[in-house]
Formats: sequence, C-alpha cells, structure tokens
Amino acid sequence: MRTRSTFSISFWISTARRNDGTAKIYARITVDKQRVNMSLKYTIPIESWDRKGSRVLGRAPEAQEINTYLMEVETELFQCYRELRSKTPNITPQMVKEKYFGEDTDQVTLTKLFEHHNLHAAHNLGKATLSHYKTTQKYLLAYLKKQYKCNDYRLSQLNHQFVVGFETYLRKLHPIHHHGRLSNNGAMKHIQRLRKMVRMAVHNEWIEKYPFQKFKIKMERKEREFLNLSELQKIQDYHTGIERLRIVKDLFVFSCYTGIAYCDIMNLNEDNLVLGIDGKYWISTKRQKTNNSFKLPLMGPTLSIIKRYQYHPKRQLDKLFPKISNQKLNSYLKEIADSCHIKKHITFHMARHTFATTITLSNGVPIETVSKILGHTELATTQIYARVLDHKISEDMHGLDSILETKFSDSKDDSEKFGNSIF
Repeated sequence: MRTRSTFSISFWISTARRNDGTAKIYARITVDKQRVNMSLKYTIPIESWDRKGSRVLGRAPEAQEINTYLMEVETELFQCYRELRSKTPNITPQMVKEKYFGEDTDQVTLTKLFEHHNLHAAHNLGKATLSHYKTTQKYLLAYLKKQYKCNDYRLSQLNHQFVVGFETYLRKLHPIHHHGRLSNNGAMKHIQRLRKMVRMAVHNEWIEKYPFQKFKIKMERKEREFLNLSELQKIQDYHTGIERLRIVKDLFVFSCYTGIAYCDIMNLNEDNLVLGIDGKYWISTKRQKTNNSFKLPLMGPTLSIIKRYQYHPKRQLDKLFPKISNQKLNSYLKEIADSCHIKKHITFHMARHTFATTITLSNGVPIETVSKILGHTELATTQIYARVLDHKISEDMHGLDSILETKFSDSKDDSEKFGNSIF
C-alpha cells in the first residue's frame, strides 16, 4: 500500500550573529517531521516581519518584491516535491532542497550502479555469473515497482529497511523457471550480489552509510547429492536405441570421471586433448567460470567416449562433443534415471559431485589434488563437494585400529621385557 507523506513549507527570520536590528529570511522544508532550512539571501528589519503571516509588512516596493519572491519559492518547492513524489515515495527535505537548487543531477541511482557494475566488473565475471547479476538487478527493479511504485532509487536512500524489504520480496517470489518459491539460499545469493554492488558504491564514495551494517546473510548448509558407485554403474550399463539419450548418458558419464562442468565440456576441442607426462591422454583447459587452468589424465571410459564422437555428424567443427543445451541435458537425464530406477533428482552438475566424492575422495585422492582438478580458487569450495563415505571411514579407522594395536602390542612386549621398574 502506498503511504502518504506530509509536506510543508514555512518562512522565518533569524537574528543569529546580527546586532544591527536586522534578520535574514529562511525557508523551512518539512517532510514527515524531518526538516531542513535554506537561506533566501534577503535581510530585512526585524520589526517589518509578520511572524503570523510569514510575510514582510507594508506596501513598499521592496516589501512587495520580497513577498512575491517568497510566493515563487513556495510554488517552486511544491513543484520540486511533486516531481520527486512521482518518482519515489521516500522523499527527504534535503532531496527537495537539492532539486530546487539543481544539485540533484549528480545523485547516483540503482540503475546507474547496475550499469557501472556490469561495465567495469564484466571482465572479472564469467558469462553465467554476469547473467546471475542481471537477474538480481531485474528482481530489484521489480521490487522497486511493487514496494515503492517507482522505476529507480537513489543510493543515498538505501538503508537497512530497504534490504530487509528486498529479502521479504525474494522469499515470496515465484520465478517462472522455478516450481515454487525461491529457496533460502537462492534469496541470499541475490542479496549477496546486491551487497557486492553496494560495496562498490561505498568504495566509489557515492554513499556514506553502508546499509548492510546490521544485516546478516543466513545461508543454509545443504548436502549436495551424488551418485554412489552402484548408481553410476547402472547409468554406465544403460543401453538405448534413442540417440539423444545415448549422447546425454555419455556426456554425464564423461563428467563423472573428469569433474568437468557442462559449459567447459561444451567448449572442449581437439587442442584440449594432450599427451601427459605419463604418455597417456590428458585434458588441459580452463574453467569458463573462474578462468582457472586445470589438467587431468583421462581414465575409465572417458577416452572411448571421446573416440565415439570423433566423426559424429552432430559434432560442431573441432569440438569433442555434440552441442546440447543444459536444460535439455537435465530433462533427458531424468528419463535415464527413471529407466535405471534411480530415485535421486539427477542434474548434470551432480556429475561433478560424483567425481569429487565417489571417484576421487572416497578412493584416497587428496582434497588438494581434487581442488586443482576441479579448477577451484579456494580449498573451501572443494570442501562443499567433499563427503566422507561410511566405507571410507570404516577403511581409515580399520587402518588406525591396526596401527594402534601394533603400537600397544610393542609397548606391552617392552614392558614385559624390562619389567615395571625404570632401573
């Protein structure tokens, strides 16, 4: 519901720092009990001021000139207020004053911040990441229209209440491509992007107050699903006469044994296939998302999958695999999962989790090596993928049990040999 603000203009005189019987005329702008004063540059005798009527007494030409000026100022201030009101409901008396003096043209708004961010941060962001920022910006503009009935917003107006309101808006949002409302983490991701853009505004000295000072991002830790060895084997053994499903199965299995993300697999070409130090074929490329380089040897069925598509008619130019959209991949994967009687919600990204958990970490590959293969910038990112499986715990603890048993056995033998005395 749109709230109405109270607005008023009054004129008064001030004798501060004057002892000659004269006073300066000021205008006072009041909006919702907030007020600001502005000097009108006129000085008059104190006795000529009508406090009740807020005008200069008398019919002298000078008095009429001042009173006409006061009426013009009042009319222009009201006009400034109406123009501001048509753009945004959150108006301060300072905004009215700035507009009156033409000082509001340099005010940076959210849309200007978006333009600045997308221009100057694009070289540090992947195409997909920049797309996520543009989605956040789209939601912010929709929030402005719904909550504030305006198309833009001054950065100087951003406060804690604005951020909390945006969070509430996101939690009630039903995006077109979602089956329901945004998840907690989905909403928090959008707020993180807004926070980053606002921090850029602070660094550029466009705003003084940081609206996220008392706001805490609340991310929920969720276990990422992956395929165990039995489920992965089911998909590897899956046979079908439908070509699109065969392609999807092969791409998914390839990702399970390499950990390479969808966009990077689609970009793989013949130059990325190199001979490693062991004389075997390796994949050498960069992650599109982070631009981090990574290399890994091909193992399992990966090389035979590449050879299978060497002369495939749907393969583009020098790419290793046929082009297929991520959306279709995920849709066809559900068909494969149903046919294999796998009840998990399979997405193509799950292959990366399967590589990190089932293929590497559970088989003793150090997490630092896995992090390098996955092309992560920080080890903490890899730890999201890492899970310690029950059988790995059992193997590790069994090994520890054997070591401890040997040590205690040796200690007991020494004790029996020398007795309990230290002499």
